[in-house]
Amino acid sequence: MLKIYGVPISVHTRKVIIAAIEKKLAFENDPVIPFNPPAGWDKLSPTGKIPVVTVDDFELADSSVISAYLEQTHPEPALYPREAKDRARALWLEEYCDSTLFREVVHGLFFQNVIRPKILQQPTDRAAIDAILTQALPKVFGYLESQMTDGYLVGNRFGIADIALACNLVNYHYLGYRIDAARYPKLERSFKRLCQHPSIATALRTEQPVAKNMGLDIGIVDSLAARV
Repeated sequence: MLKIYGVPISVHTRKVIIAAIEKKLAFENDPVIPFNPPAGWDKLSPTGKIPVVTVDDFELADSSVISAYLEQTHPEPALYPREAKDRARALWLEEYCDSTLFREVVHGLFFQNVIRPKILQQPTDRAAIDAILTQALPKVFGYLESQMTDGYLVGNRFGIADIALACNLVNYHYLGYRIDAARYPKLERSFKRLCQHPSIATALRTEQPVAKNMGLDIGIVDSLAARV
């Protein structure tokens, strides 16, 4: 049995959950929060981060490594293109979303709006939020806008790049922010379309109790997922 450790509203935990749903794999989710981990967590997660998965006696960390493992052990439906150039593009966009979009935009906003006030009991740094919104976000969203298509991101087939993008933008919306449709129209359309993809919609509906309990803004995400 596949067991996924990590709170489901985590960008990277959600990515693995969606991959498992897309591949129709049975799994359990243990909603570990890194700021309050269970005993022995350092042995299961050497970095202290989520997600981690176990498959029987096999343990594996990092969402990209986990997703690649699931692809190799359960190749259909494929989340990674077979053709070399398309596969390289998918891996690049997955990495860009997992690192640049997450680290420079989504994580910082989530940390300041949720983790600091609600978990660490610290005041929100409004200057840090302003810097993200005015400096980092335009560059990152601008690049993503240039990469959008009228369909899925790579080869017109749903895959890992779409999952990585959607997982980040969901949390951006959970914080009450919205994509500027006038400035990033293709990105905004892509987000709405991806939220209605069956595996993503299923994951979003399942995690809604956790998101509500944390006081997140689930409005638009809930309404999009509910249409499926």
